[in-house]
Amino acid sequence: MPSRRRQKRTDRSKIDATPPWETRVRDEPEPTTGPYDERDAPDDDIARVDLGALRIPVNANLEVRLDVNEAQQVIAATMAGPHGTMQLGVFAAPRNEGIWDEVRAEIAASMNAQRGQAKERHDGPFGTELTGKLPGEGGLVPVRFIGVDGPRWFLRAMLVGPAAVEESKAAPFLRAFEQVIVARGSDPLPVREPVPLRLPRDVVLPGAEESGAEEPGTDGSGAS
Repeated sequence: MPSRRRQKRTDRSKIDATPPWETRVRDEPEPTTGPYDERDAPDDDIARVDLGALRIPVNANLEVRLDVNEAQQVIAATMAGPHGTMQLGVFAAPRNEGIWDEVRAEIAASMNAQRGQAKERHDGPFGTELTGKLPGEGGLVPVRFIGVDGPRWFLRAMLVGPAAVEESKAAPFLRAFEQVIVARGSDPLPVREPVPLRLPRDVVLPGAEESGAEEPGTDGSGAS
């Protein structure tokens, strides 16, 4: 019997061949409605300070300050007004899983460890929040933590002062928080790693700003 010569597979046949594995299609994340992922950024006339990963709305009654670490790197931004401050931080998160529930529990544990007070609030405008008090200048200072899970990012706000306990005084901060745009970028980052921020053009980096209360951490848990 004559031997049959085995034909070598051509490049085209390899392309046409059905792969023996299943191709996994990742679910698209839900659209954000404020704070916004950059994909859902509204076409509005609101001026925003561009910090790269964070675009913070400009408000005549709120001053934007930059928070820096010991290496003089921008790690967060603080909006300050006559009734308190609101610090904003953005952190890396899993694609399809939120971390606010876990982070909130850690913030509460940290607050209690500092002999502060912590209580969950389930009817906040952005979902479950954490309220309480932290040691600060002159005694315990009221604080309020708000967290929003976005696609591959987690945005956390910490209100300090009267704005943390009085809704009328919190209103301008909450409006600003809702108008924030997050530009996470595509760079891989460990979960809870702060997403790097950058200085706006023509801005000279000041010293680190003090918020008036001791923050529970810098990793999303009192920050990411």
